[in-house]
Amino acid sequence: MAEITWREEFSVGDPAVDHEHRELIDLVNAAARRITAGAPAAEIDAAFGDLLAAISGHFAHEERQMQRARYDAFGVHKADHERLIDQLRDLMESAHGAPEAASEALVAALAAWFQGHFATHDARLHGALGPHEH
Repeated sequence: MAEITWREEFSVGDPAVDHEHRELIDLVNAAARRITAGAPAAEIDAAFGDLLAAISGHFAHEERQMQRARYDAFGVHKADHERLIDQLRDLMESAHGAPEAASEALVAALAAWFQGHFATHDARLHGALGPHEH
């Protein structure tokens, strides 16, 4: 099973944010491992629940920061967050079919999203915010 590994290109230049992003990657990998292992549906759903909760919390915090700072790209950034949440829900629905394919789809989708989102939206946001609370 493929997993997402942290790469320096994911870094947004803020150690606290990078730490949160690493934790999200760990949750993606944990969900993928459960799917591949053929875990019971309740365990797979719990892993997705943990992932969705962590990502939603991270996004909500980030969106509050953007609003407070009157960030000029708030709408585009938030729309990208919403696109990922929708994609995760779709992946969760398909996770109980073919385990290996579902696991690979989860890892591929999130790896592509992380690479694109971290390098563009998050790097720009955290560069604009400067030092700030996480």
